[in-house]
Amino acid sequence: MEFKPNPDDRSDNANKIQNAINNTRENMKEAEASMKFGNEQDRQNALAKNERREEALVALQSELKDEQAFNDAND
Repeated sequence: MEFKPNPDDRSDNANKIQNAINNTRENMKEAEASMKFGNEQDRQNALAKNERREEALVALQSELKDEQAFNDAND
């Protein structure tokens, strides 16, 4: 058997990254809303998780910018 790697298909990467950004933002909103109902530990956990999400958003936005530049250069 001979295995060949799949071709590099970046055509939908920008859409996938944008979806991840949108989902992360929605999760942050849901966590903020749930903080009203949880105890102090739950609130602290949600705050910490949203801080990590914020860091992830910065990285995702940078990656999105790179993918858009790649797509523009290869259109």
